[in-house]
Amino acid sequence: MAEAPANFHEVQSPQHFQALLSEDLNRVSLINFWAPWAEPCKQMNEVVLELAKKYPQVLVLQVEAETHSDISESFEVEAVPTFVILRGHTLLGRISGADAPALTEALATHARGPSSINPQSQTDRAPAAAPASAPAESPEQLNERLRKLMNQSKVVLFMKGSPDQPRCGFSRRIVDLLRSQGIEFTSFDILSDESVRQGLKVLNNWPTFPQLVINGEFVGGLDVVKEMVDNGELKELLA
Repeated sequence: MAEAPANFHEVQSPQHFQALLSEDLNRVSLINFWAPWAEPCKQMNEVVLELAKKYPQVLVLQVEAETHSDISESFEVEAVPTFVILRGHTLLGRISGADAPALTEALATHARGPSSINPQSQTDRAPAAAPASAPAESPEQLNERLRKLMNQSKVVLFMKGSPDQPRCGFSRRIVDLLRSQGIEFTSFDILSDESVRQGLKVLNNWPTFPQLVINGEFVGGLDVVKEMVDNGELKELLA
């Protein structure tokens, strides 16, 4: 990447992030949530750098999404790249995905200052609505549904996104691991159903995803599965 201008910062910690944002609460900021494993981020990082040069009055912050998961979670970032535009701590806009024209247009609009901003533009790119949950169900009904999902095939992976389009690095790595072992599996995108997402955390007593289930029983997350592959336990379990 070319030499960065003075308004372009790689965030080092949540404290660093807050300190930069708080320097001037009237300043417009562009936050780029990215990940080194995501190919679309490489192109968009170059776009962001050029925008930083074009708009020196804008604070541009690069946040590696998984390294700084606390910051990502506070902005409900569940896929990369995601771009957030703020004035101080006030949300002005949000763009998901590698959409360079949309990002360029949004920043051009907001960088001109509050008097030039069309209020409607602030809602055009508002944060995406949370995935619709299933109709209200009792804890017993939810657990029954979770058990059915966990038993839909011999191996079930509860992950963020799909095997061909993982939406977090941990999900991508466990998919690669299972495929490298020649293991056939069914997947479920936990971002598509908040009830399933929260219910599995409780049922399996495991706070994060991905979660691997074999023969209807929870096995573990990425680190556990990796260890089982290394010591041969996974092949024994599937035999």
